[in-house]
Amino acid sequence: MPDPANNSEILRALKSAMPFQMVPDNLIQEIAGICTQQSYDSGQKIYDLGDVADDVFIVVSGSVQHVLSTQTDAGKHEKTMRGGDVFGWAAVLEGQSTRLAVTVSIEPTQVLRINGKGLIQVFKSEPAVGDVVMTRFATLINREFYVPRSIADQVPSFKQALGASSLQGSEVTTMALTVYRISTWIKSPRPYLMLIGFAFFLGFWMLSVEVWQLPRFVDMPGPTEVFTEWFSEDPYYGLSVYTPEYYKHIGISLRRIAFAFFLATGLGVPLGLFLGWSKTFREFIFPLFEVLRPIPVLAWVPLAIIIFSGSETPVVFLTFLASFFATTLNTMLGVESIDESYSRAAYCLGASRWQTFVHVVIPGAMPYIFTGLQISIGVAWFSLVAGEMVSGQYGLGYVINTAYMMIEYPKIIIGMITLGVVGYTTSAMVRMMGDYLMQWRVRELALGDN
Repeated sequence: MPDPANNSEILRALKSAMPFQMVPDNLIQEIAGICTQQSYDSGQKIYDLGDVADDVFIVVSGSVQHVLSTQTDAGKHEKTMRGGDVFGWAAVLEGQSTRLAVTVSIEPTQVLRINGKGLIQVFKSEPAVGDVVMTRFATLINREFYVPRSIADQVPSFKQALGASSLQGSEVTTMALTVYRISTWIKSPRPYLMLIGFAFFLGFWMLSVEVWQLPRFVDMPGPTEVFTEWFSEDPYYGLSVYTPEYYKHIGISLRRIAFAFFLATGLGVPLGLFLGWSKTFREFIFPLFEVLRPIPVLAWVPLAIIIFSGSETPVVFLTFLASFFATTLNTMLGVESIDESYSRAAYCLGASRWQTFVHVVIPGAMPYIFTGLQISIGVAWFSLVAGEMVSGQYGLGYVINTAYMMIEYPKIIIGMITLGVVGYTTSAMVRMMGDYLMQWRVRELALGDN
């Protein structure tokens, strides 16, 4: 039976090493199972050039002198390895079976030995994590040991395990990646915790309305009545998944959201970038921005109806307002979060102010921008409902308001649930777009700069 204290020390050593810092706990436990601890005296050789490359080493305590010598480079590179440093990476290189360096302990040293083949097998079971870890290995080899890029390129990729074996190189089909992510999600506890949460909510709703009949819920429709109406081919209140009118309301709300969201993004992102980039511009604009931002959307309704003709434009304007403020503010905060040393470094390398803005400021603010866009699409739905209740003739907000006026309470719940589902879907789409456009962020995390 393994010693718990010893296992705890192994886990600590693994998590302290740069390549394994982002590995989830379940995989860390698996890697710990293929680890052994070993001690070396001062001056004792750990391995020699040409020895069998079987294990990867992590320094737990002490220090090791690592002298690298390769056929592609006539020179030798010496490096002192200390606590948390990784060496012996030839054990994970493709087509490399022997050591490329000589390592000697400088003082009494304790190391963690990870079986190289076992490590590869662990990451084959979780290829997405394995690729990030191996990218870190490649970066470590190239950056820390100053070896030719050709050696670092021998670090294996596990993307083919996603089911795209017919592709060349490291290319992965979107479908294969999607299937892998879905399978990983199903294996995790997340979907089951989610189902438990929904079960508690629906259970409380049913008990409160249909079983206990609590006074506060006396006029509220129960889940049985709502879902019966929602999925009825002949709905009593005229709105269900089988009626064209239901999809017309959803489509009109989505169209309004699209107009407002893209307008808010097109105006809010540039404004936020300039507010964060130029102090003069911020001093001129930001006070007015902060005065207007706290005004509730409903307070703008009379002006919107007065200023804009028709029934469509006021709703889009009201939806645009809250979305615009959220996008602008988060973009500005994103620019302000960028370390000034990056801009100074760009200037020192000869970049112009515009080049610095395009290549440093905009990419640096992207995580905040997409966080702002996720908030923006959410508040856009809040504003849309308010606008449709007051000025709209179609849409989900109009359905909810009209159902209340006509005492058709099941339609209120149907409209609310539909809003939640459609709103969640649009937010997820924005999040996916952000992940796609910020793939460089994955590389940054892999390099250990997070």
